[in-house]
Amino acid sequence: MKKIAIFPGSFDPFTKGHHDIVLRSLKLFDEVVIGIGYNSTKKSRYFEIDYMVPKIQQVYADMPRVKVEVYNELTSTLAKRLGAQFLVRGLRNTTDFEYENTISQLNRYLNEELETVFLITSPEFAPISSTIIREVHRYGGDVSEFLPYEI
Repeated sequence: MKKIAIFPGSFDPFTKGHHDIVLRSLKLFDEVVIGIGYNSTKKSRYFEIDYMVPKIQQVYADMPRVKVEVYNELTSTLAKRLGAQFLVRGLRNTTDFEYENTISQLNRYLNEELETVFLITSPEFAPISSTIIREVHRYGGDVSEFLPYEI
């Protein structure tokens, strides 16, 4: 059976830290789907999904085992629809763990076939967050060092 993992997030924007998690996930799974979800708790996006999708696809153009999927449903429902058995989440710190642990338990309740796999962020990417990148970019700072594509 093919091992399919979803790496879900809003990816606003998709960072080198996210890219690192995808590359490391490919060592564990046959296919990794980057699931760009609409987050109902966020009022708006800084980088529109239609802008981010081709940027992310460009990064993985030579990697057929990586797919990009936009979704507007529960992640557990997306997993069922795609036949994915795993979710991949990156953890930078204990705060991330507390948040992600709760979500993983709920996802497991909604889809008992779904297992969440946590990967500890590589040290060089631990301080990078999409929130910080947006703020730096908003005020004209150079964020190119933190992204695996050009904006």
